[in-house]
Amino acid sequence: MKQEYGQLLVAPKPFVKWAGGKRQLIPVLNQNLPDTFGTYYEPFLGGGALLFHILTERSGQKCSISDLNSDLVLAYITIRDKIDDLILSLKGHEKNYQRDSSSYYYSIRKSNPRNDVEKTSRLIFLNRTCFNGLYRVNSKGKFNVPLGKYTNPNIVNEENLRSVSHILKASRVSVKCRDFETVLSDAKKGDLVYFDPPYQPVSSTANFTSYTNKDFTFDDLTRLAKLCTDLDSKGCKVLLSNSDSKKVAKIFAGKPWKIERIPANRAINSNSKNRTGHFELLIKNY
Repeated sequence: MKQEYGQLLVAPKPFVKWAGGKRQLIPVLNQNLPDTFGTYYEPFLGGGALLFHILTERSGQKCSISDLNSDLVLAYITIRDKIDDLILSLKGHEKNYQRDSSSYYYSIRKSNPRNDVEKTSRLIFLNRTCFNGLYRVNSKGKFNVPLGKYTNPNIVNEENLRSVSHILKASRVSVKCRDFETVLSDAKKGDLVYFDPPYQPVSSTANFTSYTNKDFTFDDLTRLAKLCTDLDSKGCKVLLSNSDSKKVAKIFAGKPWKIERIPANRAINSNSKNRTGHFELLIKNY
């Protein structure tokens, strides 16, 4: 169900780079989706690569997506409801960035817009121009990534933004800002829940859990594992991505979980040589 704009056929894809983004793993994830399922739930939304794939391939699929990052959730809602205003704002950022990239970048990083369109425009602009497209905030919740080294970043990417807006409008998708545990009260037998949480570190230098100003801890992983068991008891289909960590493998050892180790790149590693040769775990109960 690709949408047509002029002469081009454009399938929607993530509008932000996000740590642990799943775009390159879509073929593997697609092979691991159940043939049939009810509502699709994704409580750690991030860039939404699997969501956009499902919406493109399965016309009319009902989806309930959520994240604890309020700026990110607002971005999905703004793209859906105010796409023309957003594109106009991004074009303004692009023009000012081209005049003086460094001073403009840091002035926007320091800014705190109140308007929904300007908030989303700021998030997308910073994501497109910051170092490695890395979303990171400090303990006060302030975005703190330095300027990236780009000659001509694609700040507006109008074609994809319009495609994302179109498919979110045309589909049965609800978007909420909430903790992942709340999915338990909504999901029913036969529904599919995909969890892609901030990954458990596989080494002391590989810890990246600061998507919001609240880290995703091992206690949160334990809470998530219990939730997965509760969802399984309800008859839900559960699919989970996480790092190739002994802690993760141990916590999901035994029935009903099936664990597969799959190759994965790390798109936001600061050293490009360290982006390949990694593995992660795909865990499911069906």
